[in-house]
Amino acid sequence: MLKIMVCIKQVPMVSELPWDSRTGTLKRDLAQGMMDPASRRALEAALQIKETQPAYICAITMGPAMAREILHQAMALGADEGVLLSDRRMAGADTFLTSHILARFIQKECQGEYLVMCGTQTSDSETAQVGPQLSEELNIPAITYAGHVEIKDRVVEVHRHVDEFFEILNMDLPGLVTIDLSAYKPRYLALEGVEKAFENPDIRHIDARQLGLDADFNALKDSPTRIMDVYSPTAQKENRVLKGAVKKVVDQLFDDYGKVISSAMGKDLKTHEHDEA
Repeated sequence: MLKIMVCIKQVPMVSELPWDSRTGTLKRDLAQGMMDPASRRALEAALQIKETQPAYICAITMGPAMAREILHQAMALGADEGVLLSDRRMAGADTFLTSHILARFIQKECQGEYLVMCGTQTSDSETAQVGPQLSEELNIPAITYAGHVEIKDRVVEVHRHVDEFFEILNMDLPGLVTIDLSAYKPRYLALEGVEKAFENPDIRHIDARQLGLDADFNALKDSPTRIMDVYSPTAQKENRVLKGAVKKVVDQLFDDYGKVISSAMGKDLKTHEHDEA
């Protein structure tokens, strides 16, 4: 039976992004969490594969204890198992160490042919780095920005749009696929699924020791990424109203903003001379 490892993430609601200015990390325990939209699409892709052939779906998340919520949600939607990678020593990991920790678990769980599925990028950081970095850690091939995924004769077939081209790519297992945010509309969460998920509420909890991480491992200190500052950008715009006849307004527009318009459009626009009215 094919084993599909789906990496999901709990992210703060878009309206709630409490940052710790001292550490440069999100205060995840202070914000209401939800399953990341891209992760939800990766799970949906896995569920649709399971509908066509025998498959075992393991949903994995790394985070604090409250991240159990999205694992229950994943199981309610159809995942067979939920695994929480959680330890104080893992807190504050950047994408590099997050990929390393996820890979440690997957290597312990999977041998032979398996498929790892991730969202392309999460809504809280939007780096799109974990999927490719995870494939490097696992030393398996990867296809990113997938729009549709099928498995035929143990070969992964991926359809995607890249740079105005439609591509069909094949990849042997084991492999990793990241799902584009525009693909796979997530299914509704049925009440029957919720009841089934909580009939067996056990979520596997894996800590740093079980993963075999060094005793002195500390993700916040060991992460090579450093957040120097976090701030909300402020837009400074000046509104200007042009009045008068159309010809006069157009001439004034090109005289004052011709270079800006040309730069934005990538074309050399030339002002046309108009006869005086």
